[in-house]
Amino acid sequence: MNQPNSDAGDIAALHRTRIKLCGLSKPDDVAQAVDLGADAIGLVFYPPSPRAVDVARARELTRGLPPFVSVVGLFVNATPELIREVVGEVPLSLLQFHGDETAAQCESLAAVAGLPWLRALRVGPDTQQADLLESALNYSAASGLLFDTHVEGYGGGGKVFDWSLIPAELARRAVLSGGLNAQNVNDAIRHVRPYAVDVSSGIEVQGARGVKDYARMAAFVRAVRAADAE
Repeated sequence: MNQPNSDAGDIAALHRTRIKLCGLSKPDDVAQAVDLGADAIGLVFYPPSPRAVDVARARELTRGLPPFVSVVGLFVNATPELIREVVGEVPLSLLQFHGDETAAQCESLAAVAGLPWLRALRVGPDTQQADLLESALNYSAASGLLFDTHVEGYGGGGKVFDWSLIPAELARRAVLSGGLNAQNVNDAIRHVRPYAVDVSSGIEVQGARGVKDYARMAAFVRAVRAADAE
């Protein structure tokens, strides 16, 4: 009679929530993220954003990155020409579509880049679980779904949504975002058990959008690891 595989159970119990630190715009931001053990850094290619970088800056930021640190490019209603320009110069690992792109547009733009992609889903006060399940089916070709708070514009508003709206069956595909910080990410992880968390405004100097606070970055990473250890 076969014995239960205790090693497999131990491994399952040691789930590690992946961490994406987004909106980085300075070399020191990236160096700090790497030192803290971030799994991914996010670069914003949306000029109206205070966190936006151009191709030249993105190339500088990603120069010398160590292995296994993913580079995620965030785009909002981008043209194929912009996608082609960025991926030709910047070693992106993943595209993140954060605008009004349809599933067909996401797939078409990802084909231009030859890269996998995430779709951001904005969760508002009127959103229902059924809406998110329908969106998940619609964007089934996405590598993951990033759940963000519906705010004016396209993210980065520092607002939290009701985490209980995320269906349990989507948790494995979920990248949880929207108003996360070192103070609430522990609760967020315990409620949702997402595959990854994504933070931008929650690791910034208060009142200075786009300016990263390295103490807050470190506190955020510690809080995620503490949640995993519980």
